[in-house]
Amino acid sequence: VQLQASGGGLVQAGGSLRLSCAASGSIFRLIRMDWYRQAPGNSRELVATITSGGSTHYADSVKGRFTISRENGKNTVYLQMNSLKPEDTAVYYCHTIATFHDYWGQGTLVTVSS
Repeated sequence: VQLQASGGGLVQAGGSLRLSCAASGSIFRLIRMDWYRQAPGNSRELVATITSGGSTHYADSVKGRFTISRENGKNTVYLQMNSLKPEDTAVYYCHTIATFHDYWGQGTLVTVSS
């Protein structure tokens, strides 16, 4: 499985961005997909998860502001980020586990200015 993340950029506080992660392979619809982020000096943290059945889970810090979704026909997972805060500044990574292996996208930088 190869993952290609995109959609990061510079946005003012209160603004919105939508991240996309395109996956290769034919098993996308069967796998759970995650978004992680890593801010400078911090460890990587789980932001949101969506299961193959569409169930979602969010970190408390983004609940109510971020929405994860998937489009199986396009092998793509999205992260809609609203009401962005400077503390959301980080490199965002998509992730999955398939056939007992971890797969990571290359990361996309989100910078939120105050």
